[in-house]
Amino acid sequence: MRHVTHNGGPALDDRGPIIEAPAVLFEVTGLAWDDPVLKCYGDAGKIPLYSSKFSERSVVPPFKYSYGGRLRQFLGVDQLGWIADVLRAKPYTKSGWISLTAPGEPPDAVPCLTSLAFRLRAGRLVMTAAFRSQNVFTSYLNYVPLRGIQSEVADDLTVGCGSMRVFVDVPHIYTADEAAVGEILQLSEREGSGTGDPVPDPDHRPCPIF
Repeated sequence: MRHVTHNGGPALDDRGPIIEAPAVLFEVTGLAWDDPVLKCYGDAGKIPLYSSKFSERSVVPPFKYSYGGRLRQFLGVDQLGWIADVLRAKPYTKSGWISLTAPGEPPDAVPCLTSLAFRLRAGRLVMTAAFRSQNVFTSYLNYVPLRGIQSEVADDLTVGCGSMRVFVDVPHIYTADEAAVGEILQLSEREGSGTGDPVPDPDHRPCPIF
């Protein structure tokens, strides 16, 4: 959110005006729903909906596509099973890429998450997720289920999870969310959690609800 706020400019989207920033790449070494930042600033009511997008094979409204379906039965292929077989046969391979897009599909149904890469390094499974676009205000609702996908493949291979690398080609926020984003950034800076410092225990301070 800070990257988009500081480096973004006005642009348009089907859902309205946005603030759009240059592409960004970062790594996450650990992430779960009980993360203290997410417990304080996240929207717990949306967790089941977004989790279902990754677990259900059919499309769950209001979404126009299912990550669960594209990961587990895309064009008749269980891609997660396939990737585990590839890594099992060749633990050193760099070919463990799967696509979540299909040529010629309707433009309004092209998923934001376009591909995933899996590699075994130092006995752990590392994963790269590539997004064509990402609303950074709600991106955590995709990142935590993605970490679950990484854990699912790691369990199939009986290895631990390494880091999760995320590339976002077009990170953005909707101007309608700009005030809420600004409030979160102000709170995080005041609490010292915006520069890598430890985040205070959410059980001992009030949390904003968005």
